[in-house]
Amino acid sequence: MTVLLSTILTLSVLGILAAVVLYFVAQKFKVEEDPRIDEVEKMLPGANCGGCGFAGCRGMADALVKNDDISALFCPVGGGDTMKGIASYLGKAAPEKEPMVATVRCGGVCDKRPRTNTFDGAKSCAVASSLYVGETACSFGCLGYGDCVDACAFDAIHINPVTGIAEVDVEKCTACGACVKACPKNIIELRKKWPKGRAVYVGCVSKDKGAAVMKACKAGCIGCGKCEKVCAFGAITIENNVAYIDSQKCKLCRKCVNECPTGAIKLVGMEPLPKTPKAPAAKPAEGAAAKPAVAATPAGDDKSAATAKNESVKEQK
Repeated sequence: MTVLLSTILTLSVLGILAAVVLYFVAQKFKVEEDPRIDEVEKMLPGANCGGCGFAGCRGMADALVKNDDISALFCPVGGGDTMKGIASYLGKAAPEKEPMVATVRCGGVCDKRPRTNTFDGAKSCAVASSLYVGETACSFGCLGYGDCVDACAFDAIHINPVTGIAEVDVEKCTACGACVKACPKNIIELRKKWPKGRAVYVGCVSKDKGAAVMKACKAGCIGCGKCEKVCAFGAITIENNVAYIDSQKCKLCRKCVNECPTGAIKLVGMEPLPKTPKAPAAKPAEGAAAKPAVAATPAGDDKSAATAKNESVKEQK
């Protein structure tokens, strides 16, 4: 009994000593946290999507409080209003950024991009992309297995069962960029969000030359440059055999849409411009004498023509 009591007493004393030591160590290395971090975190939407560049809203709140210049920090989910509220609370200048929206740059629907084989592996874009080019002859288009759908925390992107291509719901999209990172083909891009859901963009990222593109997809960009020539704002460039429209320079004039021979330029939320009919050939004025047709003389008959002319002159004399 005495041994048992002494053991219990010894363990109790050791536990108390350990608690005292831990208390003083905690006080020694205690880190004081700015209470404003908690308040800023409450002001953020709490999506923890990573669109701001941090692992979660807590990391974003910490950076907003500790940095004097927050112009490079932006919460895509909360948007400009949330950032203005946080900046007002912290007494700092709010960053100004235009609303963005995810855009799927692929127009290779089933009737334009026929299937040439069937993939029997895991239904994952990342897996399929690492193993082969896809179920069509185009190695740049949407695979349609939905990695972007799984990555989206806002139910803003889905695979269209008819076309087999990912489609974005602009009303739900927060431009967090999760789908952009998830796409192994790099066909999803964050672009300027126009009012009323309007947009003009090139629905193709293929870098193949024109002949190869047309064999793989009838809706692909062939890099002909017609759109670039007609754009009056310098918004279109051709690089690596594919056109690109800069959403910051584009004025939505829609002239490029009519010029595209393959329909690779997509128009959303607007009607295309009416195509200008070709001007008819000019008719000669009434009463004007028609010029007689001059028969062409073959090059080999020059000598014969000269001889005939000399004989005619002799007869006149």
